[in-house]
Amino acid sequence: MNQVILFLFNALEIILLVSLGLATLYIFVFAVSGLFYRQPVYKKDPLFRKIAVLIPGYKEDDVIVDVARESLKQDYPTYLFDVIIIADSFQQQTLEHLRQLPIKVVEVKFDKSTKAKALNKAMEVLPDDYQIAVILDADNIMAADFLSKINAGFEDNKLVIQGHRTAKNLDTSFAILDAVSEEINNHIFRKGHRALGLSSAIIGSAMAFRYDFFKELMASVTAVGGFDKEIELKMLKNRVTIEYLDDAYVMDEKIQKAQAFSNQRRRWLSAQFHYVTRDFTSALRHLVLKGNIDYFEKTLQYLQPPRVLILGTMIVLGIVFPVINTLAGAAIWMSWAWILAGITCIVAFLLCIPGIFYNWQTLKALFSLPKGMMLMILSLFRLKGANKQFIHTKHGAVKTVRNIQ
Repeated sequence: MNQVILFLFNALEIILLVSLGLATLYIFVFAVSGLFYRQPVYKKDPLFRKIAVLIPGYKEDDVIVDVARESLKQDYPTYLFDVIIIADSFQQQTLEHLRQLPIKVVEVKFDKSTKAKALNKAMEVLPDDYQIAVILDADNIMAADFLSKINAGFEDNKLVIQGHRTAKNLDTSFAILDAVSEEINNHIFRKGHRALGLSSAIIGSAMAFRYDFFKELMASVTAVGGFDKEIELKMLKNRVTIEYLDDAYVMDEKIQKAQAFSNQRRRWLSAQFHYVTRDFTSALRHLVLKGNIDYFEKTLQYLQPPRVLILGTMIVLGIVFPVINTLAGAAIWMSWAWILAGITCIVAFLLCIPGIFYNWQTLKALFSLPKGMMLMILSLFRLKGANKQFIHTKHGAVKTVRNIQ
């Protein structure tokens, strides 16, 4: 091989190895630390607080009535929590069914709908006697003890708690992959971070706030997409610690079709890109001048490539580059570095996946992983403008709920 070409090839290889190696190291550190996560201990006799369960929905006629009924099935005192459906562009028949239930319905309509607008509008008309705000998506179903555990979690003057969002359906390969991805994120960005004293990441649902704090926080939110990322950065900038309760479950409908998977990931990636470009300089300044590690680390988290792309790329390049290096007579350490990085990446992901997913169904679903990777790559080229428009992920009427006990 020509020496100039070999030099350029090695330079490119080193750049890829360093960048992907750092991304792998980030995942590995939090994957290992997640093994040492300890669930906060609940007090035996907590103060019972009044809770507003806020469920914004946009054209969710297929699922919202079932979700509203399920939301009432809590072991928490019924007079101390209200289920509030924030109905944006629902059919009249759906509204009539909802009003027959012992819940509150707040109708909203906007020229450009967003989750932030819906939540703010609802809190404008609701009384201020609530002490906790729980935020759910229109397809979410709480475990029967969710509100009790969230309430107990606020005993130590917490301002915000993220619950454990998990899959309620595993009916397609994409749903299984989405469910595994959710649990990997729970392990890395919630359990792993809390084990090292950093804040848990929030998700956008299955989360709870002290009500007055949340109302004030949301008043300044203008996000079209990724409102959870905007408030997350605001909180971390102000040194608010986000707690995580691993045993407070909310079941979430997982993506069942490729197109929905693509749209969802496009929305998420666009929001990450928008907020990291906006906040990185500020976060770096806060790190240097104020020692705010949480805020800066969050921007580093947003800089991370999608986990599925890291895994797929490390596996492919961990095989391709050692073969090319051997044929080209390159330094042997480069080949071993790729092999070590690839093994480290695989081990990190294996540490994050709960034992329940080690089965034939998951193995079968892995054959859909290349398609998921391609959709993720295509999403990277379609980010422009995605954060400035409302991209709705429609949910189906999923009746069967996975047993999480």
